Amino acid sequence: MPGPYDLAVIGAGPAGLAAAVTAADGGLRVVLIDASERPGGQYFRHAAPGLAPRGTPVRHKRATFAALSARLAAHVRGGRITHLPRRHVWTAEKSGPAAGPERWTLRHVPVDGAPADPAPAEGLRVTTARFLLLATGAYERQLPFLGWTLPGVVAAGGAQAILKDSGALPGRRIVVAGSGPLLPAVAVSLAEAGADIPVLAEAASYTGYAARPGVLARNPAKAVEGARLAADLLRYRIRLRTRSAVVRAHGTDRVEAVTLATLDRDWRPVAGTEVRIACDALAVGHGLVPQLELAVTLGCALRTAPDGMPAVEVDDQQRTDIAGLWAAGEPTGVGGVDFALLEGRSAALSVAASFHRSERDGRACAATARRRRFADLMVTVHRPGAYWPQWVTEDTEVCRCEEVTAHDLRQAHELGARDARSAKLLTRAGMGWCQGRLCETAVTCLAAGGDGSTPLVPARRPLSCPVSLQDLADSAPAADAGPMTTPGAAAL
Repeated sequence: MPGPYDLAVIGAGPAGLAAAVTAADGGLRVVLIDASERPGGQYFRHAAPGLAPRGTPVRHKRATFAALSARLAAHVRGGRITHLPRRHVWTAEKSGPAAGPERWTLRHVPVDGAPADPAPAEGLRVTTARFLLLATGAYERQLPFLGWTLPGVVAAGGAQAILKDSGALPGRRIVVAGSGPLLPAVAVSLAEAGADIPVLAEAASYTGYAARPGVLARNPAKAVEGARLAADLLRYRIRLRTRSAVVRAHGTDRVEAVTLATLDRDWRPVAGTEVRIACDALAVGHGLVPQLELAVTLGCALRTAPDGMPAVEVDDQQRTDIAGLWAAGEPTGVGGVDFALLEGRSAALSVAASFHRSERDGRACAATARRRRFADLMVTVHRPGAYWPQWVTEDTEVCRCEEVTAHDLRQAHELGARDARSAKLLTRAGMGWCQGRLCETAVTCLAAGGDGSTPLVPARRPLSCPVSLQDLADSAPAADAGPMTTPGAAAL
């Protein structure tokens, strides 16, 4: 297609996929860039070729995903959407008016191990578009405890992802623990696949939802979903323990048992309430953290969500404070798949209205605001308490990549470290393979003196993912970059 795209969408999860097909329906030329081989994100994760998952880990929204996939395929065939899978966008920049109409320039590289792209996209490094939408998803939040590095301890979302991908289970007797609305769905998925789930430990209390009855009344579908999950827990005889958390995992070569403790309202373990439960796997997670590397690099204004996590600040049309830049899905605040789909469609309608210089219908904006209020209630209910660091012993590894312990981080605090960056410089926490994506929440809290309520301030990085020096050289822009520029045309 000649000239730049009308819209570039980064991320092909529910929000990005909904945005791409909605924008294409409105006549825009769209490029959809994603790190996965097939669209759908983690929620609509596909089984690996030749493998069928056991159970039905994605029971809901299948018709929605099938319809979105059909629309995507039709637009790809018709030339409205160019889908670029297995690509990491490592930076984006906006050209000034002096260069003509403003446009975004995206630089991206293949995911490690990705097969060579088919012609004519082979060697693709630069893509340009008039408008940009970030739908980059989220990471799972982990709060460390003694023994969490044992084999058999996996992220709750990771256990479900493996189940969707290959039908494999991390064990036969699996404790599910942490906090957040994902946990019941994970427990039910594992049970459907044949696992024994002796307990589901939720650190928060579901009674928190009753504090905002008006929000619940305006979102009846969420109440129905919660009732359905509760019925599934009863059907599989999964015992639910609220205000309980795993404070230690036991084992030598593999996790063999966990210790659960009752928590007070601030998440302090209550002495004398500990109980040991035998298991051969633990699926644990405490909600999600928005993935903001590109948004922070671009200078988007952020807000602090009710759970203390940063999120992109957007208006009622999903517009950021940067002209020509929209955000949808988890980067704007964790809200679930329905909310992500709604935000993706709303953002695309706003982009189309800007492109055609027309007014957009405000009904979608009202629906988005209603869902946002429920999403904020949800993360408020499951927000980690201020005293969760009391679980952490001195020899607990907090940064697994660099083997940095809580003792190291507390020493760094005594030496003057008050944030994650200072702690990183003194201890190397966050300098490993995951670049702090797994441990940043815990490092931030411990660097602040053990205050679990400290808001997370994301680091600003020039690169949003690892990039080789050769890729940096090959991706230098040509004098007049079109929608696709090969490294051979780039000039250093």
